[in-house]
Amino acid sequence: MPTTPEETQSRGFIIPIGGAEGKGRKPKILQRFVDLCGGEDARILVIPTASLLNETGPLYKELFESLGANSMCVPIEDRDECFKEETLRVVARATGIFITGGNQLRLSTILGGTPVARMIRSLNANGIHVAGTSAGAAIVSEHMIAGGRSGASPRESGVELAPGLGLTNRVIIDQHFNQRQRMGRLLAALSFNPFACGLGIDENTAGFIGPDGMMEVVGNGTITVVDPSELRHSSMSYVRRAEAVTLIGLKLHVLASGSHFNIETREATLD
Repeated sequence: MPTTPEETQSRGFIIPIGGAEGKGRKPKILQRFVDLCGGEDARILVIPTASLLNETGPLYKELFESLGANSMCVPIEDRDECFKEETLRVVARATGIFITGGNQLRLSTILGGTPVARMIRSLNANGIHVAGTSAGAAIVSEHMIAGGRSGASPRESGVELAPGLGLTNRVIIDQHFNQRQRMGRLLAALSFNPFACGLGIDENTAGFIGPDGMMEVVGNGTITVVDPSELRHSSMSYVRRAEAVTLIGLKLHVLASGSHFNIETREATLD
């Protein structure tokens, strides 16, 4: 379960981004994140653990500074660094945390269960905003899609799941959604856990999920919301390996920029 906030404090925003977010002139999603975190007073911590590229962390640090924020980069490369007091001191100072893209399993195996992961959960519960792009988006939820098949239809063995950071247990997130044809693996993930909603987030698109559970869609693409709350039948438990899965009773929304979805009430609304 997500960490419970202190009685007088609202949760911070959770901002999953579908990857390939605009970084050029007037990058709408990243600028909005900076403004949310305090603008010129923002202290944005970049965590590039998922990436194997040395330049990823410094690139985002420079980008956030060009947007008017103060920024730090913590290149956490192994679990031991997550236990160091200096690392924890840097994380604790952030007004916003940004988790870059790369390999989801690097995030879960290096950060999962460490003091850094627990601190991120606690900070978000007490008002600090957390954004992630691509792999960084997938890990914000309790259940993380770590891999799986491309394609439109769900299949047995079509998705690999791993524990995420658990900032929310209300959604399961997939990224690069329409660009990489990931509807099938999102549906397969939901067949295992129909409690959560599925969010399929396109590139250069983000969901700004507020402390009240209201998500606003921002960006050039769409967020495909799959609501399994009225799921009446799933064949996942008895189909043979790699066979197609039957799912009856799903509800689907396709939401472009300015649309809203309440992850608590499962209601979609226009701007």
